[in-house]
Amino acid sequence: MISREDFIFTIGYEGSTAIVDGRARKEFGGLSTMELAEKGLYRAAFSSALYSGKPGEMKAYIDFFNAKAGTSYGEAAQLSRLFGVYLEEVSKTLVL
Repeated sequence: MISREDFIFTIGYEGSTAIVDGRARKEFGGLSTMELAEKGLYRAAFSSALYSGKPGEMKAYIDFFNAKAGTSYGEAAQLSRLFGVYLEEVSKTLVL
């Protein structure tokens, strides 16, 4: 599995290689899930919550996102579909 920072800033895949936004990773990679959300980086924040595997962190993110977006999502699977983010087994990264 790739690192948290690589996962949350993955912008696509080339076969089994994750393509990572290096500039965003460098600037925002050290932020927590909720810090990312507060900066408006909703996709990265969702990716961070998904990567953590912690139900409490995901619930906090979903509640925050619903309040900001005026939505009523209830589970991570709905947001995975919205953002196009799924946990994938990749072993290599390419940083752009």
